[in-house]
Amino acid sequence: MLKGKPSDVQSEFRKSLNLFDSTAIVIGSMIGSGIFIVSADMARTIGSPGWLMVGWLVSGLMTIIAAVSYGELASMMPKAGGIYVYLREAFNPLSGFLYGWTLFLVIQAGSIAAVAMAFGKFLGVIVPWFSEDNVWLDMGIVQFNTVHVIAIASIAFLTWMNTRGIRTGKYLQNSFTYTKLLVLFLFIIIGLFLAKSSGAIVENKKIFWDAVQIVGDQKISLTGFALLAALSTSLVGSLFTYDAWYNLTFTSGEVINPKRNVPLGMALGTLIVMAVYMLTNLVYIYALPLRGSPEGASVIDNGIQFATNDRVGTAAMSGIFGDYSAVVMAAFIVFSTFGCNNGLILSGARVYYAMAVDGLFFSKVGKLNSKAVPANGLIFQGVWASLLCLSGTYSNLLDYVIFAVLIFFVLTIAGIFVLRYKRPDVERPYKALGYPVIPALYILVATFILVILLIYKPLYTWPGLVIVLLGVPVYYLWKRRK
Repeated sequence: MLKGKPSDVQSEFRKSLNLFDSTAIVIGSMIGSGIFIVSADMARTIGSPGWLMVGWLVSGLMTIIAAVSYGELASMMPKAGGIYVYLREAFNPLSGFLYGWTLFLVIQAGSIAAVAMAFGKFLGVIVPWFSEDNVWLDMGIVQFNTVHVIAIASIAFLTWMNTRGIRTGKYLQNSFTYTKLLVLFLFIIIGLFLAKSSGAIVENKKIFWDAVQIVGDQKISLTGFALLAALSTSLVGSLFTYDAWYNLTFTSGEVINPKRNVPLGMALGTLIVMAVYMLTNLVYIYALPLRGSPEGASVIDNGIQFATNDRVGTAAMSGIFGDYSAVVMAAFIVFSTFGCNNGLILSGARVYYAMAVDGLFFSKVGKLNSKAVPANGLIFQGVWASLLCLSGTYSNLLDYVIFAVLIFFVLTIAGIFVLRYKRPDVERPYKALGYPVIPALYILVATFILVILLIYKPLYTWPGLVIVLLGVPVYYLWKRRK
């Protein structure tokens, strides 16, 4: 602490996160509720077990490419703020601000809200009082129900916990992350062993590469560009589920030896999560037929496509172990989402701190409390995420978030090329794998997906783009205010 500073203010972050902690932030922030839900929507979109696995594989490979590419930037600029700092240095302060603006309004806060709502919904399986039907206040457009109550309460609690210091946050994160990882591996091993002789495998083998989309009473076979478009739109769910691997970069100022541990933590974390996601979906295909009916009388009749409330994880466990196990799975997902949100809440406020230090956010957010964490940034984030809980459903927020995320992923990886040209002599302890081919490939694939989403899912992609552009006049207002 600087001489003359008040006792309730710290001047800099404390280096407290080692590689073990860093990897826990990556894994814990990624694994929430998505892996247990979004495969249902993907199965309806693509209609084939084989192409469902391809969707998860493509998303995983894109995530790993992005993570190992970001490692170069993280090793060059090991500062709090992550992507905000990378864009600011590669392009200009405006591009960094647009990321921070969108992160606060949509990406981070929207993810926190979506995961909190999933936490509330799955808790309702165990405690039925938490239900979207248990409405406390109905204002027509907005309803306030008991799922909102518990979702917002969980955000408030985790926000408060993280104001108590990075050590408190990391111990909470490590406990939740490695416990849920162990349970997930047990689920995968037991699930694959017990479901290997199920009838679902026989049915799924028959249609493994037969991509079919059901529209009303019609079955439409997907081939050529139609198949490519369906696969691309289905990636919304899987990409969202892989999201948040970059949250570690936000906390670079608190990582011990960040030039090594940030790139390595991202690489290890994303590889582990990809393996978990692929194997979990294999359990689904072993346990449940992909195709089903919304009027089905059992989890087998519903299939993956029409699992009740899209809860594929719960349906698979019921199919393997019996109905009683649905509550066990719901309890695990409640545990998983709670830990996931801790990682999201912990990391996001560091970006707003970096923006405030640059004079591009409220000045109070640019101060650390006596525990050396940006408490005001945490509170701002928590309030906005709580309001977003009232704004729409999980899938609405999911679509909204991933489009804005992909835009900035493309820009950030393009920043590697820009900085190689602008600052060729800067020390790069780690260099992007396969440069320039692999980073360029990521940019091409991600741009193609963005175009497909704009065409086929305009309801939430266009508003996301508008929010990014609205940040331009806001940036100049902040500059003028400064």
